[in-house]
Amino acid sequence: MHQALQSLLDLLDLEQIEQDIFRGQSRPSLVPRVFGGQVAAQALVAAGRTVPGDRHAHSLHSYFLRAGDPGAPIVYTVDRIRDGRSFTTRRVVAVQHGQPIFHLSASFQTYEEGLDHQADMPYAPDPETLPTAAESLPKYADVFRDPSVAERMLEAREAVDLRYVDEPPFGTVGQPREPRSQVWFRTNGKLVDDPLLHVCLATYVSDMTLLDSVLLAHGRGGWAIGDVVGASLDHAMWFHRPFRADEWLLYDQESPSSSGGRGLGQARIYTQDGRLAISVIQEGVVRVPRPR
Repeated sequence: MHQALQSLLDLLDLEQIEQDIFRGQSRPSLVPRVFGGQVAAQALVAAGRTVPGDRHAHSLHSYFLRAGDPGAPIVYTVDRIRDGRSFTTRRVVAVQHGQPIFHLSASFQTYEEGLDHQADMPYAPDPETLPTAAESLPKYADVFRDPSVAERMLEAREAVDLRYVDEPPFGTVGQPREPRSQVWFRTNGKLVDDPLLHVCLATYVSDMTLLDSVLLAHGRGGWAIGDVVGASLDHAMWFHRPFRADEWLLYDQESPSSSGGRGLGQARIYTQDGRLAISVIQEGVVRVPRPR
């Protein structure tokens, strides 16, 4: 297993310090705060640890309240809201320095048969034909405001093989495009057969690129270029069908709106054989820096 993936798995293996109370560590981020996908994934781990093994996560709804401190541990407190015959609901509050930085509500369900339909998977090229991050990111080094950004991006994404179908926002600065983006992703190594782990890893990755489509609509390159500042506000996911995070998943993303200093991204995640696995919606702060 790739060492970076093992480090990520260790990050998600929370320490239980009391009944329904867990502690997680952080890792260096590309920005001076805890990566939102990490907090969301750890909170879902905490919730899942209090749920019977035959109930699997089917949705989560969350809000980012404060910027997390990457140098301090995060304490996750789980509230057992409801245990029904088919559904289990949990609420999780993440706390640092005595203040809540994030809260999540998650619902889990026992398996059952039911009506079944889905939106068709859009066309995307075979992921194996696309360049890896190691092959593509260095060519953007000259456009970043800091020459070390490409290297730091590579380091931050070592655990996940993430490949853009088209140019990322920082590759077409100043050229507004259709507000749509596609990436393929999978972990850089095989995982154990733990459904909660695969769901949590998909949650982690889902926060990496979802607001790209907002940037594309306006020809903005993002934080690495310095032409916008932003942060996640809320994040919601629905898990429709089983999937594996160590097998290729297509993240098909678009932005229907941006206004008032906020941008909305929505997406569908498909397995390589065309099954709709996850739906995602996120709103974030997206502001143009004011001239000094």
